[in-house]
Amino acid sequence: MSEEIEQLANLFEAADRVVVFTGAGISTESGIPDFRSPNGIWAKTTPIYYDEYLRSADARIEAWRRKFEIDRDMIGAEPNRGHRAVAKLARIGKVSAVITQNIDGLHQESGVPDDQVIELHGNGTYATCLDCAKRYELEPIKAAFEADKTLPHCDECGGIVKTATISFGQAMPDRPMERARDETLACDLFLAIGSSLVVYPAAGFPTMAKQNGAKLAIINREPTELDQIADLVLNLEIGPALGEAAKVN
Repeated sequence: MSEEIEQLANLFEAADRVVVFTGAGISTESGIPDFRSPNGIWAKTTPIYYDEYLRSADARIEAWRRKFEIDRDMIGAEPNRGHRAVAKLARIGKVSAVITQNIDGLHQESGVPDDQVIELHGNGTYATCLDCAKRYELEPIKAAFEADKTLPHCDECGGIVKTATISFGQAMPDRPMERARDETLACDLFLAIGSSLVVYPAAGFPTMAKQNGAKLAIINREPTELDQIADLVLNLEIGPALGEAAKVN
């Protein structure tokens, strides 16, 4: 075990309440493409804004086309060693919450209880009605759309159905943000994983934790703007580093 990974393991051992904050970097190791890197999804396509989605059937058709195209790239994606390490830390009572910018559901799939995962940008594994919030699974929507580009509408209220993700121009959900803030202020170790820490307001949580007296550790392949205030920075592959520190294969 290298000295820096041993330092991370020691931080876990000393902490009573850990909050884990994850960005796309933890899931790219599962083969899921990210959105914001130079080779990411938004480098190849222009985002569809929320008001355009509401206003235009053509925009909704394009949004669903992209959704199912992206999903094809994610077929077979499974939690990796980094996800499993976080799940172990939650299972043994070290991690109180996982705040994630990801929409892939891999934290839940790895074993983190759903009520401990705070999804700031929503979840791309199902859809909801924008009016009454009824949940819809994606397979029936996909089958109808691929047959004749049928757009989903709510069978309860007739509202527009959309993936349960937060689009550009869509307000961040109040409750997850409130929960994330409460957990951040209650932790004594804040671990930021696989995030460039530049997308606000979410990226403000590490600073909030540090200012409130918590230790701050960052694991990311590239440097971040918050490295200078962190107690520990590991510019390493996430799965191997986190797995070794948490003793997970």
